[in-house]
Amino acid sequence: MTESFDTLLPFVLLPEDWQAIWLTLKLAALSTLLLLLISTPLALWLAGGQSRLRGVVTALVSMPLVLPPTVLGFYLLIAMGPGGVIGQLTEFLGLGYLPFTFTGLVVASVIYSLPFVVQPLQNAFEAIGPKPIEVAQMLGAGPWDRFFSIVLPLAKPGFISAAILGFAHTLGEFGVVLMIGGNIPGETQVLSVQIYEQVESLQYGRAHWLSGLLVGFSLIILLGLYALRPSSRTTIWR
Repeated sequence: MTESFDTLLPFVLLPEDWQAIWLTLKLAALSTLLLLLISTPLALWLAGGQSRLRGVVTALVSMPLVLPPTVLGFYLLIAMGPGGVIGQLTEFLGLGYLPFTFTGLVVASVIYSLPFVVQPLQNAFEAIGPKPIEVAQMLGAGPWDRFFSIVLPLAKPGFISAAILGFAHTLGEFGVVLMIGGNIPGETQVLSVQIYEQVESLQYGRAHWLSGLLVGFSLIILLGLYALRPSSRTTIWR
């Protein structure tokens, strides 16, 4: 009986695995919510703005796409520390320093996943074009009315894509998470870090099992994303 249980052990989720899964889902959900709140006005400004700063802001938002996660995590760690701007601000506000806390993970995740949410929203807003907004304005609709009555319904596919991509990208974070949060069970030990720990301890069976869960969940999310997208097939093959 004991031997049989040992054989199955790599395929059984232990309490620390469930803890890491719950922490990962909580981090992804909170980060996605904050990303949508921050990215919506930013993407609106990028889609319709004529400012000379537009190129600079676009480049800064896109930086996580090309930077190695460890580099981004290192500079965030410095910025959130006692000598950093963010660290001094959070200390002044009575929040303490953010490295190696769940709050620090959320802040880092929002910055790391920002381009994955801003770009789909910006594309959706640009696709609407100025005419529907101008017509609504001529009919007397205010800014909030135009946003909720015109922009939000027309950009709904962009919001869905942005939310799914932001959530999925946060799920698989490793470099930034490890730099900012370390590996504290119940506090900052998310699923990707738990997998890394299993590999380091040569528990490849458990690493396979946990990695398979993450792969399967990510595949389901992407299948949902493409199923929700409107068809863009042309008729040239008819």
